[in-house]
Amino acid sequence: MYPLLSKCPVCGGELAVTRLHCRDCDTTLEGHFSPNRFSRLTAEQLDFVETFIRCEGKLVRVKEEIGVSYPTVRARLREVIRALGYEVEAEAGVTPEQRQAILADLAEGKISSEEAIELLQGLA
Repeated sequence: MYPLLSKCPVCGGELAVTRLHCRDCDTTLEGHFSPNRFSRLTAEQLDFVETFIRCEGKLVRVKEEIGVSYPTVRARLREVIRALGYEVEAEAGVTPEQRQAILADLAEGKISSEEAIELLQGLA
């Protein structure tokens, strides 16, 4: 079986589910069905959600299980929240784009961890 697609692979538009079929009794339903919010998530995002639930929402445990940094876990969680259609508040007055740029500069060694903390907290 293939996973349910929610976006058109050609134009990126929303796909409508119009037919459902039962393999056991061979019943087919036709109409317009609404997929749930989780069908909007990519396979990678769904894997993250499963891990998050398995770890009882504890980001430190998620970090340990998937082997990435704590800021990466938080970024992935925020990405899932946005993909589900919810607003995510900017942390400490820093926009998500600024935050990503600061973390990229830190990863490339352009700034120290102390400078990154100050920038992320909006102190610099």
